[in-house]
Amino acid sequence: MEKALAAWLLVAAATAGTTTPTEVVQATVNRAITLVQDADLARPVNADKRRSELRRVAEDLFDFGEMSRRALARHWGECSSQEREEFVRLFTDLLERSYLSKIENWSGEKVLFVSEAIDGDYAAVRSKIVTVRKQEVPVEYRLYRAGQRWQVYDVLFEGVSFIATYRSQFNRIIQASSFAGLMDKMREKEVEVVSADHHAGK
Repeated sequence: MEKALAAWLLVAAATAGTTTPTEVVQATVNRAITLVQDADLARPVNADKRRSELRRVAEDLFDFGEMSRRALARHWGECSSQEREEFVRLFTDLLERSYLSKIENWSGEKVLFVSEAIDGDYAAVRSKIVTVRKQEVPVEYRLYRAGQRWQVYDVLFEGVSFIATYRSQFNRIIQASSFAGLMDKMREKEVEVVSADHHAGK
């Protein structure tokens, strides 16, 4: 859990005006840490506000539409525009809810940026996280240029692609049942999480 928290912390936000991929990712670190360390936002009464702020900065960096397309791979072309829209919403919610909660438990992990490689409109930013237990965790961000902005479309955590992992899971479900079956599972998960959040807030 500690490693997953630290990995997601790095991709929680972006700042307008940055020019290089590394600057974009570095900005996410600073902005996310600032939010997490804000004493006022840390008060239980402001939990929803803090999570909303973290979601907003995450959406500045991630291209959830592109991530969704890559996660579905060939199945994306078989979906209607309405199906795509709902899938993007559910997948975005899945990513945010799965990892933003871990950001809130940040406990002083250090981030070191190792290198940057740019190939046309694509880039890779390599970094490593030094946890409080002195473990070094490699994290690589895959970005592409969307207009004048660099946005993340994948993250490799210890060499394993987030998108490839989801793609494999989604493909297995679709092959075993159907795309409609996958959507049903994602809707069910959304309902479960919303219910859990509701009870936790009581």
